Amino acid sequence: MTTPTAPTAPTPTRTPAHTRALSLSRTTATATRVLRQLSHDPRTIALLLLIPCVMLLLLRYVFDGSPHTFDNIGASLLGIFPLITMFLVTSIATLRERTSGTLERLLAMPLGKGDLIAGYALAFGALAIVQSALATGLAVWFLGLDVTGSPWLLLLVALLDALLGTALGLFVSAFAASEFQAVQFMPAVIFPQLLLCGLFTPRDNMHPALEAVSDVLPMSYAVDGMNEVLRHTDMTATFVRDVLIVAGCALLVLALGAATLKRRTA
Repeated sequence: MTTPTAPTAPTPTRTPAHTRALSLSRTTATATRVLRQLSHDPRTIALLLLIPCVMLLLLRYVFDGSPHTFDNIGASLLGIFPLITMFLVTSIATLRERTSGTLERLLAMPLGKGDLIAGYALAFGALAIVQSALATGLAVWFLGLDVTGSPWLLLLVALLDALLGTALGLFVSAFAASEFQAVQFMPAVIFPQLLLCGLFTPRDNMHPALEAVSDVLPMSYAVDGMNEVLRHTDMTATFVRDVLIVAGCALLVLALGAATLKRRTA
């Protein structure tokens, strides 16, 4: 009679160790997949690339009799429009992949959360570069936006604003159950920043409580950075501070977006 052998304990399933660190190949593969999908959606491409330009064109001729007014607010809106459009498109596109099960299937593969978020950020960041370049070129060289500083600094802030909108869109998509709900996040995430960023009145003229709130909102520093380029010929310390804050907020929100990804999605 043979002695029965004790059953072996099941080996716990673990995420492969190589998925814990960012991988350039996995990140670029994710970005390529996202860009390929977007290339089949011309309406989304048009929304991303053309709407900011159309809005700036309308704004210029709304203030046709007062070019100075366009100079005062055009630079600020040059950063705000890309942020809003990238927020909308990114939140809806990412939510569509969450609800369709695409993200769940991807995370079941040897693909880390950081790779996935970095891939999305890289894909939409590439579109943000094109979007910001088109809007800046239109405003400065066609619509006659008068800036004291370098237009390249305007482009830098516009690009960082678009990347911030991408990061916010990736983050809020985790809390929406439908595309309609994703759009509903705009009044909660974008509109308060729009009202308190200093576009309509200087922030130091606001009620002290509202001024304190505006000091922690990234759009405030995006507008401040644009105004620094509008008024100064050289790169100022305030401009550098504003750029670093906007970039830091984008990285922070991207990290929070990675934390919302789960191996099992709803």
